[in-house]
Amino acid sequence: MERTEYRRCDKGEDLEDIYRLRYKSYRLSDMVPENPDHIVHDDLDEAPNCYKFGIYVDGVLVSTLRIHQASLATPQSPSTTVYGDILGPMMSGGLTFVDPSRFAADPDWSRVYPQIPYLTLRLAGMACFHFDAPYCLSTIREEHAGFYKRIYCSEQIGELRNYPGLNYPVVLYRADVSAIRERSFSRFPFFKSTAMEQRLMFGKPLRGELAPLTILPTAKYFRDAA
Repeated sequence: MERTEYRRCDKGEDLEDIYRLRYKSYRLSDMVPENPDHIVHDDLDEAPNCYKFGIYVDGVLVSTLRIHQASLATPQSPSTTVYGDILGPMMSGGLTFVDPSRFAADPDWSRVYPQIPYLTLRLAGMACFHFDAPYCLSTIREEHAGFYKRIYCSEQIGELRNYPGLNYPVVLYRADVSAIRERSFSRFPFFKSTAMEQRLMFGKPLRGELAPLTILPTAKYFRDAA
């Protein structure tokens, strides 16, 4: 944590770097087809409810994550694209979701830092608290479901389906944020964050305020972080 920083990437070289990292990571396991640009990018990256992050250790990009806050007003997200028949009625009933996707880690650095998935997915929990979303979605390959069931007590709510642009089918899982909050914080204290860190990650800068270039994790500083 002391060597980690987060960057919200909306333009420029940082954004290009995370698109290239996705491609490098996904091609290693043949998750996506080859393309001459060596990037992975889709229309959902441009959605108004999309937040794209790079995670850096000692200034080096080691992983990336994309997060959508899906609601009736802004329904665009990977999970609603594939499972709209399941999630649409829920959003019509007033539910909102945090939908993390495009997790990618540099394979070279993953061997050095096995904690990278935890540092990266910490962002999903922060988003749930910032947006007051009761559920966190996971549209994932079936063999990865064990991780989400073990860490987040996720339950499957959608069957195997094809996802555009991927070379494998996916399943839909959902985690109840309030049910696992204290359990997650007890097992993984570094999942904690302050309201200020959450606002820096996901909020719009106030009038006259510049967007932060980098954001440092706050769990190590505040015993009672949110």
